[in-house]
Amino acid sequence: MLSSQALLEQLAPCAHAPAWWLGLSGGLDSLLLLDLLAELATTHQIPPLRVIHIHHGLHPDADAWAEHCREACEQRGLPLHCERVTLAPGGSVEEAARQARYAAFERQIGSGEVLLLAHHRDDQLETLLFRVLRGTGVRGLAGMPRERALGQGRLYRPLLGFSRAELEREARRRGLSWIDDPANTDPRFARTALRHQWLPNLRQAWPHLDDNLLRLAAHAEEANNLLDERAAEDLEYCTDALADAWLSAWPSLLVRRLLELSPARQRNLLRFWLHGLGHVAPEQRQLLQWQQQLTAAADRQPLLSLAGYRLCRSSDRLWCLPAAGVPAGKGEALHKLADIRLRAGNGWLCWRHRQGGLLPGAGPWQIGYRQGGERIRLPGRPSQSLKQLFQEAGIPMWLRPSIPLLYCQGHLVSVAGRWNAEAFMAAPDQDGWELSWFPCAERPATD
Repeated sequence: MLSSQALLEQLAPCAHAPAWWLGLSGGLDSLLLLDLLAELATTHQIPPLRVIHIHHGLHPDADAWAEHCREACEQRGLPLHCERVTLAPGGSVEEAARQARYAAFERQIGSGEVLLLAHHRDDQLETLLFRVLRGTGVRGLAGMPRERALGQGRLYRPLLGFSRAELEREARRRGLSWIDDPANTDPRFARTALRHQWLPNLRQAWPHLDDNLLRLAAHAEEANNLLDERAAEDLEYCTDALADAWLSAWPSLLVRRLLELSPARQRNLLRFWLHGLGHVAPEQRQLLQWQQQLTAAADRQPLLSLAGYRLCRSSDRLWCLPAAGVPAGKGEALHKLADIRLRAGNGWLCWRHRQGGLLPGAGPWQIGYRQGGERIRLPGRPSQSLKQLFQEAGIPMWLRPSIPLLYCQGHLVSVAGRWNAEAFMAAPDQDGWELSWFPCAERPATD
């Protein structure tokens, strides 16, 4: 039976979270969850409770719905954060709204905090059947997870074990007033047609449909867990600890080891790896095409651009990079030898005193980037092109435009501290500088 005590038992795993956020639409399900949580807040020690409403702007009454949510929270003494979102153009309105909604949730949920959503058993059944009709994989057949990672926090669905009928009975018993979104009865939306037209007919033909679908989801979840166990083993085999500080900021797989696996295990590993990085895995068709490109000649460096990220093969590694790639550097003046955040989100250039090292001259200094044809004479070596140095060090092509070059009065002094020109080197017993480049966006820890 649904009650605040039953809800508390469902939320036991996240009882010590820094905060609970409720995603409130104003409909029956989320309004009941709001009332149950507000009741718990007065009778039990629970984390601070906050509420978020996503304003999609899709319906003429959207402002009134937001006001309804504000009033419901005000009556219960709870803070409401209302966030307006803009939907990406093209494709399904339902999917665009869902993506915008979850992106807003991720922006709001802090480290370790928990988002609570009011999906129930009927939602789970609709999701399962909808995914079956779309030809989903094993992960999709497991349905909506009861809990999963969401940005810096976690997402929980504490009402998945209860039917909509149970929720409505409890809401009516409590005298709640909720919003009925017309979209929930609009047959133009595929999920609405599934709910009101297809599912009733299927249930009439197969009286045990609900139980069978939930059993299918349980089997799929078990199978998916086994696939994840194997993928975790394969991931350990196909990764290594990169000693190169320039490259360790970006996740990668060893291609030669990936290709030792069967094609099915390759795809399973790629899905697992990308899911762990917070990305949506490519569709099966894209994965099959990408597998063919993995065996291409090493100098071809195939690229696959996807929503939110890109996969790039360079030499013996498969890299997962930001959707826009690694930002190319933008030249700038350096007015003093001090730590500097580089332009274009290109990380940090940091200075430390040391014996020996670099003597960068009296200035003026300039930070520049490759234009082509640059050369440098390293200690005890003839003049070399940067292209040759990068090739010898295995620096991938996608990183090279981002590597900062230090100039003094037009002379190339250092390639981000890794290669320093002989003419600007201090004697071993002379005070000098150590220059380091940290490509990550955050400032590195100092000694």
